[in-house]
Amino acid sequence: MATVAITPDQDVVTGEIFIAAPPARVFQAITDPNQMPQWWGASNLYRVKEWKADLRVGGKWSSDGVGADGKSFRVEGEYLEVDPPRLLVHTWVCSWMGPVQTIVRWELVPQAVHGLHPNGPQRAGTGTLLKIRQEGFAGRIADAISHTEGWKRVMGWL
Repeated sequence: MATVAITPDQDVVTGEIFIAAPPARVFQAITDPNQMPQWWGASNLYRVKEWKADLRVGGKWSSDGVGADGKSFRVEGEYLEVDPPRLLVHTWVCSWMGPVQTIVRWELVPQAVHGLHPNGPQRAGTGTLLKIRQEGFAGRIADAISHTEGWKRVMGWL
């Protein structure tokens, strides 16, 4: 389950979740334009329909989707840091907030996954502690709260 919070200065939304998949697999899921629409969204809330990405520093990305109400939305930005499978940093401009730009940082930390085996506990592989940080909400607490709820859902879908 994801934990998400707003920093006391109300400028940053932070979150983290453990995912039982190695960092390389998680990195692929958050950057592959063919995979993003498969998991980002739920039909009763909103759904990403198309994701485009030029995955390199300075490359652009965009996400187009539709809400449960039928209204279209767009989120887009530029990649600032790309260090697979450890780190992804990009700008974030969403249609529902106007021209406000925030910065999203995805940090993927390998974690051991232990499982139960008939012969006792054993190392089952590598999982990922995914840490999200989105900054740039100063003076926009309603947007920070909205993104807090959004990141809880997104990390759960992932």
